[in-house]
Amino acid sequence: MHTGQGIPRERLPQLLARMPKAELHIHIEGSLEPELIFRLAQRNGVALPYASVEELRKAYAFSNLQSFLDIYYAGASVLITEQDFHDMAQAYLRRAAADNVVHAEIFFDPQTHTARGVGMDTVINGLHRACAEAQAESGITASLILCFLRHLSEEEAFETLEQALPHRDKFIGVGLDSSEVGHPPEKFAKVFARCRELGLHLVAHAGEEGPPAYVWTALDLLKVERIDHGVQSIKDPALMARLVKDRIPLTVCPLSNLKLCVFPKLEEHNIGRLLEAGIVATINSDDPAYFGGYLNDNFLQTFAATGLTLQQAYQLAANSFEASFADASVKRRYNDLLDETFASFE
Repeated sequence: MHTGQGIPRERLPQLLARMPKAELHIHIEGSLEPELIFRLAQRNGVALPYASVEELRKAYAFSNLQSFLDIYYAGASVLITEQDFHDMAQAYLRRAAADNVVHAEIFFDPQTHTARGVGMDTVINGLHRACAEAQAESGITASLILCFLRHLSEEEAFETLEQALPHRDKFIGVGLDSSEVGHPPEKFAKVFARCRELGLHLVAHAGEEGPPAYVWTALDLLKVERIDHGVQSIKDPALMARLVKDRIPLTVCPLSNLKLCVFPKLEEHNIGRLLEAGIVATINSDDPAYFGGYLNDNFLQTFAATGLTLQQAYQLAANSFEASFADASVKRRYNDLLDETFASFE
């Protein structure tokens, strides 16, 4: 493990940009840039309630999770064909590779699309094809995680799972996202139990706007392997001890937390305290088109605001590989690459 000693602090931004990293909390629909939204709308003859790219971008002023979700679902309405889903994922994966993301585990929300009459095959085949092409093009390994929308019923989640199962080889796990408050994890205990029987990896959003209690139930009832966000865990010392002991990773999204007013200022973000407590915390971009930054933006702005150290940069990258669902041999390869990158800066 590198401490970052021997690397001058002024080289930190360059190192953050250059070091290999995994992204484990990215909603592919949230990577849909206004330019691509307009291009797809034109291609598919979809009328948008915004006159221009600029007007749409101006609408990206959110006061909470729900105000963001409203515009997020409107943006997704332009996704109709398999090629649309491919083009969206391809655009993200090229951005990610440019940020030296070597591994990505990508969330997708099929219910957002099937509710509009778009077939499950269309969604999964388009995304999966982009993932396969990206590995050939840039070497980035990418997998898909199917997310259930928690504001909908568990019955609808079961229907979604059944529709997706013919494509079981094209996704590695399931997650839980959308409006957190008022939709506790236990609402989905049965469908998660079924997914566990099927051998799928399990993750869930918890403790972003919701309380630490949601993190407990995600762990104990849903039996998740990773918590998405989880920043409210810091309010519960017993929960923090549990996360440290069981090495449960948190996929933290600093710029998203800032944009959705989870923290009033980036300087007040608790990522440093999570790391100091021994949590397997990682940095991710969440919905980068809407929250003002892809992965390197999240690293650069968070480090500038909070004063995180070179050693913590190494820790965050190493954590991202540990927290991933990649094979052990792949993780070793990425950790070796991380060591080589740090050594090259000394």
